[in-house]
Amino acid sequence: MPYVLGLTGNIACGKTSVGKLLLELGAEAYIDADAVVHRLYEKDQPIARQIADTFGSRVLRPDGEVDRQILGAIVFRDPEAMKRLESIVHPAVTLAIQAELKRVSTEGIAVLDAVKLLEGGSGAFCHVKWLVVCQPEQQIQRLMQRNAMSEEEAWERIRAQPPVEPKRTLVDEVIENGGTREETRRQVVEAFERALLKFHN
Repeated sequence: MPYVLGLTGNIACGKTSVGKLLLELGAEAYIDADAVVHRLYEKDQPIARQIADTFGSRVLRPDGEVDRQILGAIVFRDPEAMKRLESIVHPAVTLAIQAELKRVSTEGIAVLDAVKLLEGGSGAFCHVKWLVVCQPEQQIQRLMQRNAMSEEEAWERIRAQPPVEPKRTLVDEVIENGGTREETRRQVVEAFERALLKFHN
């Protein structure tokens, strides 16, 4: 297995931007757990069928793929529904991530981007873990612009996320992504240098 740098943080905090910076700095691969979930939601996938069995056929598009907007409207308003969804998805995501990591060279560095890195099983793959944070107001603006959400919908997504503060003690680095790109890049460069020392010692 390669060296794995786990990247987590709540929705719209800028994990993808940090992941791209890490690729520029020499990481070999960037694995987005959300993209892995998207593939599991495709038609004819066992997970898609399980989700339909659990939440009803209304969560499927006519082509059989999971409608993430409809599913999101259900689970982001109901913590118990979110737990049911995660119990279906997390084991499959863990297996899919494991398969992706096997495609990275054993001397390479893979970045694993996962919102539930600390809560799900994917954190077990990581040699170091980073947390990306910013202010909730910035997350709201990014969600509204990126996902064309109303402010109410964006706040629903934010409120459904686990609190950030307890995570700070569970990670090796915290990247404050609320300032300029240059400020974020400086933090990423310094933290990556520390990670390299840890990987090679």
